Amino acid sequence: MCALELPKFTKSYWRKKLSNKTFPALDSDITTDVCIVGAGIAGITAAYLLAKEGVNVTVIEGSKIVSGTTGFTTAKITAQHGVIYDELTKIFGKTQARQYFDANQHALEQIKDWIDTLSINCDFEERHAVLYAQTPEGVEQLKKEKSAYDQLGIPGDLSTSINELPFPVSETLTLPNQAQFHPVKYMYGLVKEAQNLGVNFHENTRAATLIHGENILIETMEGNKIKTKQVLVTSHFPFNDKEGLYFSRLSPQRSYVVCVKVPSVDLDGMYINVEKPTRSIRTAKGEKGESYVIVGGEGHKTGQHEDSSHQDSTNDRYEILTQFAKQHFAVESIDSHWSAQDYETLDRLPYIGEMTSGFSDVFVATGFDKWGMTNGTIAGLLLADLAQNKFNSYTGLYSPTRTKTKKEDIKHFVKINTNVAKELVTGKLNRPSDSVDDIKNDEGRIVMVDNHKTGAYKDKNGQLHLVKPTCTHLGCDVHWNDGERSWDCPCHGSRFSYKGEVLEGPAVNPLEKM
Repeated sequence: MCALELPKFTKSYWRKKLSNKTFPALDSDITTDVCIVGAGIAGITAAYLLAKEGVNVTVIEGSKIVSGTTGFTTAKITAQHGVIYDELTKIFGKTQARQYFDANQHALEQIKDWIDTLSINCDFEERHAVLYAQTPEGVEQLKKEKSAYDQLGIPGDLSTSINELPFPVSETLTLPNQAQFHPVKYMYGLVKEAQNLGVNFHENTRAATLIHGENILIETMEGNKIKTKQVLVTSHFPFNDKEGLYFSRLSPQRSYVVCVKVPSVDLDGMYINVEKPTRSIRTAKGEKGESYVIVGGEGHKTGQHEDSSHQDSTNDRYEILTQFAKQHFAVESIDSHWSAQDYETLDRLPYIGEMTSGFSDVFVATGFDKWGMTNGTIAGLLLADLAQNKFNSYTGLYSPTRTKTKKEDIKHFVKINTNVAKELVTGKLNRPSDSVDDIKNDEGRIVMVDNHKTGAYKDKNGQLHLVKPTCTHLGCDVHWNDGERSWDCPCHGSRFSYKGEVLEGPAVNPLEKM
């Protein structure tokens, strides 16, 4: 393979060069004080904090720890989440918009403190966060955002002079003293500390059902039972999403990342544009001092391709990012490429807190909107406090039971669920004309087999893998993702391997084999 071509298979840079930590699957019934479902940044942060207080904690993970979005992020630790504060001020008012900034700054400082005090070697580097605009419309957005910064007392520098980016920029808005790091190294450090405090981790242990009672009973897909006093659902998309109808107020989004090796790089910040398509840029250093540039963008709703130019191909998106990197940097090789899944809420703020009104023993954290390093950390801090009935000043801001009748909520609720209805209906009406004979090696399609709609993937050896292409969550038809070799649901974002195994919830059951 040519060094300037994409690798054959996707792999996160953060996971590529590290040995995976391994933990046993749960193989018996257990009792614990707190069960945390999901071993990403939110769940592991909460586990560590609770264990420090002497709480008996068990963490279960459907796959491998840190194998979800935490291990597939661009890993910017910042309170600058795109153009957000102008919007939050309009939706929530100045007090809560400022609270959101404070919460994310708090998360940054907490991460920095733990890296220091726990001696976690994770390539932490302070960097300015920079929003940049290249069009008159983008400049106008930046000016509005700077006005919001000024109203809220957020430090920010609006400038027309920026020299470090290798392409023309009209204006920038810089938030100083933010940071970037290696997220998997950081999480492994926190996992080690949590283990030392007695936290039990179980991988390949997927939660299937949750039953309320004097104690909560969680049953796993393997049939083992966990009796617990409290549950923290930090599984990205809640596995028990029908409680609180979370599937109707979360929108699944995929975004793409390419990591390229360069001779050297002189960038002082972490950058993201305000226009579409998104271009996110940061640097990274290899174990031997190698220089890398990480470019992200090309996002879309999971299982859907709004831009017909992509022809339903996720590989096209990687190619576009690769060409962007080659155009602007002296690329020596393409090191790795990967994608991540994130969820947007109705009003842009995550849902963190009691899952539904009246149940003070089940808590949730979801909807980090592509900014999980700080939002996930604040989620862990907040959930740990709530589980111990401690006061936390951010409880009201993030409460999942906050009002859903704001103008913004109603607009996005209608948009999300109209889109789901359209996908559900069109998926059932579409009748493929292809047969398995039309499929090439390493290709997947929806085809007809014995008059039944079938998801078919032919591997590199020519072996066929056939599944029923109906999502086991709520019944939408899945679409083939050529970049990840997966079946993706366009309705609520469940993803399955070519064999039908669950990769991403909310589905908990695999696709039926044909």
